[in-house]
Amino acid sequence: MTSTVKINDLSQILAPITLDFKALDEVIRLRLASKVALIDQISTYIIQAGGKRVRPALLMLVAKALANGREASHTLEMAAVVEFIHTATLLHDDVVDESTLRRGRETANAAFGNAASVLVGDFLYSRAFQMMVGPNDLRIMQILSDATNTIAEGEVLQLLNMHDPEVDEASYLQVIRYKTAKLFEASTELGAILAQATDAEREAAAAFGRHIGTAFQLMDDLLDYTANAAQMGKNAGDDLREGKPTLPLIYLLENGSAEERLLVRAAIEQNQDLPEDVFAQILSAVQSSGALDYTQAAAKREADLALACLIGFPENEATSALRALCEYSLSRQT
Repeated sequence: MTSTVKINDLSQILAPITLDFKALDEVIRLRLASKVALIDQISTYIIQAGGKRVRPALLMLVAKALANGREASHTLEMAAVVEFIHTATLLHDDVVDESTLRRGRETANAAFGNAASVLVGDFLYSRAFQMMVGPNDLRIMQILSDATNTIAEGEVLQLLNMHDPEVDEASYLQVIRYKTAKLFEASTELGAILAQATDAEREAAAAFGRHIGTAFQLMDDLLDYTANAAQMGKNAGDDLREGKPTLPLIYLLENGSAEERLLVRAAIEQNQDLPEDVFAQILSAVQSSGALDYTQAAAKREADLALACLIGFPENEATSALRALCEYSLSRQT
């Protein structure tokens, strides 16, 4: 995989849209405003928690790459819409998963309670739908409404997979495509539409988002077993403790020793806190079995497919940044 930009610093990769990011912050601040004090309080808490904002960044970079010097209208508003939808899914996810840590601080449900988190998530969804009618483009509304519905299906699929050691790789990849990659795909396709790109460019942009979104999630699966809480902003091993059969565990279930398979099955099926000694045994098995190399290779295949989607893009700094993001998706530690 080659790129004209080979850096691991995300802020440097996103340099072509530095000013856009600052403007996006202001749009988000204004659009989150509510006369209901608790909504303002929780919304501010969430936004101040930070986050990489990869999805809105992808929308803006694709729009800039394909516009190639022309003006792409409504990009900031639609980037904010994407971020609101993503944040709403995180709020709901943390309630479902009973998570207590995200981005290095207490989750909103831990700080404010489950009911408030769910309702503010609903507010973010509805605010996003208010905003998406702004460009007066039926394609934009269709893409975002379809994506939101698909994400909801993915969340239910993941719920069905919880504590199920029979989940195979194909079933898990389906959850990734629905729950994570779909919003990446919507973001990049919207960027192409806002740039008034050709149908071929729009399809390539959508495929790019789908593949790089899958790569990002697969690396999250891997980092859950290699990164610490300070790096990931959440507790290491949370996926296992929540009974989620992610790709490293699925690989171990198919390729580990009989003893390892029994241990993993029991851990996935458990409905209570996983003892630290059991987690340590499984972590050791994951690291020695080749599961992490297998997951890394799966992520690289997706990143390579994403890179191939950029072949027909104009040569400019935004396209170079998109190439660099393919590389970053595999090398990041957070």
